[in-house]
Amino acid sequence: MDRAYKVYSIENGTVIDHIPTPLALKVIRILGLENEGIMTIGIGFRSDKQPGGKDIVKVENRELSHDETNKIALIAPDATINIIKNGRVAEKRQIKLPEEVREIMSCPNPNCATNVLGASTHFLLEKGDRIIYRCRYCERATEVNADLLTSR
Repeated sequence: MDRAYKVYSIENGTVIDHIPTPLALKVIRILGLENEGIMTIGIGFRSDKQPGGKDIVKVENRELSHDETNKIALIAPDATINIIKNGRVAEKRQIKLPEEVREIMSCPNPNCATNVLGASTHFLLEKGDRIIYRCRYCERATEVNADLLTSR
Protein backbone atom coordinates (compact mmCIF):
# COMPACT_ATOMS: atom_id res chain seq x y z
CA MET A 1 0.00 0.00 0.00
CA ASP A 2 1.38 3.42 -0.95
CA ARG A 3 1.27 6.11 1.71
CA ALA A 4 1.07 9.82 1.03
CA TYR A 5 3.84 11.73 2.75
CA LYS A 6 3.21 15.23 4.01
CA VAL A 7 6.38 17.29 3.99
CA TYR A 8 5.62 20.92 4.62
CA SER A 9 7.56 23.71 2.98
CA ILE A 10 9.37 26.35 4.99
CA GLU A 11 9.45 30.09 4.32
CA ASN A 12 13.12 30.67 5.30
CA GLY A 13 15.90 28.36 6.44
CA THR A 14 17.93 25.34 5.38
CA VAL A 15 16.80 21.97 4.02
CA ILE A 16 19.22 19.04 4.24
CA ASP A 17 18.10 16.26 1.92
CA HIS A 18 19.42 12.81 0.91
CA ILE A 19 20.77 11.91 4.35
CA PRO A 20 21.11 8.10 4.54
CA THR A 21 18.54 6.57 6.91
CA PRO A 22 18.81 6.61 9.99
CA LEU A 23 21.40 9.42 10.31
CA ALA A 24 19.17 12.53 10.57
CA LEU A 25 19.54 12.78 14.35
CA LYS A 26 23.31 12.32 14.07
CA VAL A 27 23.43 15.19 11.54
CA ILE A 28 21.56 17.40 14.02
CA ARG A 29 24.10 16.49 16.74
CA ILE A 30 27.10 17.11 14.46
CA LEU A 31 25.76 20.57 13.66
CA GLY A 32 24.89 21.31 17.30
CA LEU A 33 21.27 22.09 16.42
CA GLU A 34 19.59 20.25 19.29
CA ASN A 35 18.17 23.45 20.82
CA GLU A 36 17.94 25.62 17.69
CA GLY A 37 14.32 26.57 17.22
CA ILE A 38 11.89 24.86 14.88
CA MET A 39 13.05 21.81 12.95
CA THR A 40 11.25 19.23 10.87
CA ILE A 41 12.80 15.78 10.68
CA GLY A 42 11.71 13.13 8.19
CA ILE A 43 13.13 9.63 8.58
CA GLY A 44 12.91 6.64 6.24
CA PHE A 45 11.56 8.14 3.02
CA ARG A 46 11.78 5.98 -0.09
CA SER A 47 14.46 7.13 -2.51
CA ASP A 48 15.58 5.98 -5.93
CA LYS A 49 19.08 7.33 -5.24
CA GLN A 50 19.38 5.66 -1.82
CA PRO A 51 18.06 2.08 -1.67
CA GLY A 52 18.10 2.06 2.15
CA GLY A 53 15.96 5.19 2.30
CA LYS A 54 16.68 8.82 3.04
CA ASP A 55 16.15 11.30 5.83
CA ILE A 56 15.40 15.02 5.57
CA VAL A 57 16.09 17.80 8.07
CA LYS A 58 14.52 21.25 7.76
CA VAL A 59 15.87 24.04 9.96
CA GLU A 60 13.53 27.02 9.95
CA ASN A 61 14.75 30.62 10.04
CA ARG A 62 18.44 29.66 10.02
CA GLU A 63 20.78 29.66 7.04
CA LEU A 64 23.58 27.24 7.79
CA SER A 65 27.07 28.34 6.75
CA HIS A 66 29.24 26.41 4.27
CA ASP A 67 31.53 25.35 7.14
CA GLU A 68 28.56 23.95 9.04
CA THR A 69 27.04 22.08 6.11
CA ASN A 70 30.40 20.65 5.01
CA LYS A 71 30.57 18.77 8.33
CA ILE A 72 27.63 16.68 7.11
CA ALA A 73 29.91 15.17 4.42
CA LEU A 74 31.60 13.15 7.17
CA ILE A 75 28.63 10.76 7.32
CA ALA A 76 26.41 11.83 4.40
CA PRO A 77 28.67 12.80 1.48
CA ASP A 78 25.77 12.74 -1.01
CA ALA A 79 23.51 15.01 1.03
CA THR A 80 22.23 18.15 -0.65
CA ILE A 81 21.62 21.53 0.93
CA ASN A 82 18.88 23.94 -0.14
CA ILE A 83 18.82 27.46 1.29
CA ILE A 84 15.24 28.72 1.32
CA LYS A 85 14.33 32.42 1.21
CA ASN A 86 10.75 33.71 0.91
CA GLY A 87 9.47 30.18 0.27
CA ARG A 88 11.77 29.52 -2.71
CA VAL A 89 15.10 27.78 -3.18
CA ALA A 90 17.64 30.62 -3.22
CA GLU A 91 20.73 28.39 -3.30
CA LYS A 92 21.43 24.72 -4.01
CA ARG A 93 24.64 23.68 -2.33
CA GLN A 94 26.85 20.62 -2.75
CA ILE A 95 28.87 19.68 0.29
CA LYS A 96 32.53 18.71 0.44
CA LEU A 97 34.71 17.12 3.09
CA PRO A 98 36.29 19.68 5.42
CA GLU A 99 40.11 19.81 5.38
CA GLU A 100 40.11 19.76 9.19
CA VAL A 101 37.63 18.68 11.83
CA ARG A 102 37.60 20.05 15.37
CA GLU A 103 35.62 18.89 18.38
CA ILE A 104 33.04 16.74 16.57
CA MET A 105 34.98 13.50 16.18
CA SER A 106 36.57 11.46 18.94
CA CYS A 107 39.93 9.74 18.56
CA PRO A 108 39.71 5.93 18.84
CA ASN A 109 43.20 5.77 20.40
CA PRO A 110 42.64 5.38 24.18
CA ASN A 111 46.14 6.79 24.86
CA CYS A 112 45.61 9.96 22.80
CA ALA A 113 45.89 13.30 24.62
CA THR A 114 42.27 13.96 23.70
CA ASN A 115 41.17 10.95 25.74
CA VAL A 116 43.76 11.03 28.54
CA LEU A 117 44.15 14.78 29.14
CA GLY A 118 40.89 16.04 27.68
CA ALA A 119 42.50 18.06 24.87
CA SER A 120 40.13 19.31 22.16
CA THR A 121 40.06 16.97 19.19
CA HIS A 122 41.60 18.08 15.90
CA PHE A 123 41.83 15.94 12.76
CA LEU A 124 43.29 16.65 9.32
CA LEU A 125 41.94 15.11 6.11
CA GLU A 126 44.21 12.54 4.46
CA LYS A 127 44.24 12.57 0.68
CA GLY A 128 42.82 9.46 -0.94
CA ASP A 129 39.67 7.74 -2.08
CA ARG A 130 38.37 6.88 1.41
CA ILE A 131 37.27 9.29 4.13
CA ILE A 132 40.25 9.14 6.50
CA TYR A 133 41.33 11.78 9.00
CA ARG A 134 44.58 11.85 10.99
CA CYS A 135 44.59 12.94 14.64
CA ARG A 136 46.81 15.96 15.11
CA TYR A 137 47.93 14.76 18.55
CA CYS A 138 48.61 11.03 18.30
CA GLU A 139 48.89 10.80 14.47
CA ARG A 140 46.43 7.89 14.26
CA ALA A 141 44.67 7.66 10.90
CA THR A 142 40.99 6.90 11.29
CA GLU A 143 38.26 6.11 8.81
CA VAL A 144 35.22 8.17 9.68
CA ASN A 145 32.07 6.46 10.91
CA ALA A 146 28.97 7.79 12.62
CA ASP A 147 29.91 6.26 16.00
CA LEU A 148 33.04 8.47 16.27
CA LEU A 149 31.09 11.68 15.76
CA THR A 150 29.83 13.69 18.69
CA SER A 151 28.14 17.04 19.13
CA ARG A 152 30.27 20.11 18.64
